[in-house]
Amino acid sequence: MIKIRVIPVAVLVLMGTADAQAHEFWISPQSYMVDAAARIIADIRVGQNFVGNDLAYLPFALTRFDLVSARETRAMGGRLGDIPAIDTEAPAAAGLATIAVATTGTTVEYKDMEMFATFLQSKGLEEFIDQHRARGLPEAGFIEFYRRFAKSLVAVGDGAGEDSPLGLEAEIVAGANPYADDISGGLEVEVLYQDAPRAGAELHVFARDEAGEVTHTTVLTDADGRVSVPVAAGSEYLLDTVVMRPAPPSGEADAPVWQSLWASLTFMVPGTGPN
Repeated sequence: MIKIRVIPVAVLVLMGTADAQAHEFWISPQSYMVDAAARIIADIRVGQNFVGNDLAYLPFALTRFDLVSARETRAMGGRLGDIPAIDTEAPAAAGLATIAVATTGTTVEYKDMEMFATFLQSKGLEEFIDQHRARGLPEAGFIEFYRRFAKSLVAVGDGAGEDSPLGLEAEIVAGANPYADDISGGLEVEVLYQDAPRAGAELHVFARDEAGEVTHTTVLTDADGRVSVPVAAGSEYLLDTVVMRPAPPSGEADAPVWQSLWASLTFMVPGTGPN
C-alpha cells in the first residue's frame, strides 16, 4: 500500500471552507469485512452523495481517533499527512469493530442569509431561519462554529457483536448488527445528542448499491430518537444528521453566533458484490 503525504496546511484550508461545511463527513473503509489481525484501511471524506475529497491524518485537527471493539478501545495513530488517514491493525479476536473520529472546532463565515438558509433547508433545520432573525443577528457576515463526529462499523471475522454509544456529543447508534443480524425488515438506529435521544431529528440516508448507483432519502426519528432505515443486501450506507444550537455569547464582534454538530455512520449490508 502506497501512502500519499500531503501538505497539512492545504488540507486544513479544505476542512475550513464553507463548501466543506455544507457537505457530509464520513469514514469510508476499503473493506467493511476483514479477517482478524488484518489491516483496517479507511479514508476520511467530505463531500456529497458518497463522492468526496480524501482528508489526511492531522492529529491536531482531531479530538478522537479510536478503534473500538468488545475487548478494547485503542487510539489508531498514524503519520502526519497520511492518506488514507486510517491504517490500523484489526482486533486479534473476531467481532464487530467501530471506527470513531471526532474533529476539533472549525468556523465558516456566511456571506449572506441565502447561503445560511440553503444549508438549513438541506438538513431539515428551517426553524433556525426564524430564530436567527428573532435573535436580531446580522443577515450577512456572521460566523458558525462546527464539529464533526463520524463512526463506521467494520466486521472482523464473523463480525458478531453490537454497536453501542461511545459518548460522542452527536452520535448515531445502530440498533442491530448489519453483518450478523436479520435486518431484512430494516435497520433500527438511535440518534443521540449529549447522550440523550433526539426526537424528530431528520436523518439523511445515502445508499450505494452494487452497481454504484446512489440514492438519498430522509427519515425522522420518533419520540425515543429511533427510526427504522430500509436497507438492501449488497449496499453501502451513509447516515447523516446535524444538530444546530446558538453559540454561547462571548462579547467579541467576530465570535460565532451558531454552533452545529454533525454525526455520521457508515456500514455495509453484505450481499453478492465486493465489500
